Amino acid sequence: MSGIASFGGWAVALHGLAFAAAIGFATWVASLVRRDVSLVDRVWSVCIAGAGFAYAAALPATGPRAGWMLGLVALWSLRLALYITVRNWGHGEDRRYQAIRARNQPGFAFKSLYLVFALQAVLAWIVSAPLLVGAASVEPWTGLDTAGAALAAFGIAFEAIADEQMRRFKADAANKGRVMDGGLWAWSRHPNYFGEFCVWWGMGLMALAAGGGWSLVSPLLMSVLLLKVSGVSLLEKDMSERRPAYRDYIARTSAFFPRPPKQGSAA
Repeated sequence: MSGIASFGGWAVALHGLAFAAAIGFATWVASLVRRDVSLVDRVWSVCIAGAGFAYAAALPATGPRAGWMLGLVALWSLRLALYITVRNWGHGEDRRYQAIRARNQPGFAFKSLYLVFALQAVLAWIVSAPLLVGAASVEPWTGLDTAGAALAAFGIAFEAIADEQMRRFKADAANKGRVMDGGLWAWSRHPNYFGEFCVWWGMGLMALAAGGGWSLVSPLLMSVLLLKVSGVSLLEKDMSERRPAYRDYIARTSAFFPRPPKQGSAA
């Protein structure tokens, strides 16, 4: 773990894991009361950002990029946690977690501690790796840092705009049963996930400038999660099964990276 060895290396890193684990355990207890494992989605971003602040608190001093990285991740985390909490309030357990619950009976209440909450805590800890590098490194600020910070800020804004466009679309009763294909959603079927992708590759560039190339495991992991695990692939399957109109949307709209929609398909 080059760049943080002089500050205790793994001892500092474990502060972030401890924070994510504590949040995960507390949320698991709440999920038992509410019978709602999808509460984990509301604290996902908090686990990541909180780990970053735990690293900074454990270090005797922080480097020149720590403030920027922690400020950006705090903005990302707060907005996303509030958005998901408001969006899911009063709707009960998400259907994805209902399917996981059904597959892991009997005893899912206990199994969810390691199948969902412990797993999410560990993943959040890994994703937070650039924040560890950024907090500990004393390497001077470079153009790569500027590019990374700009990319992360762009991602935060892009994701926020996409989420707000979807919120307004769903709030209009006339759109019930329809597929959102306007605004940023005309250019990408998952612009919110693309924004998140940009946030973590931006953080990865800043960590690379700080001398922590190993921490690129974070944006690589986030890319796999968004594209192949809990993001695009899972939602595409669910939407295609529930809404036939989504297939036409697939035919004319990029899955992830934004591009102009194809012409000639029915809107």
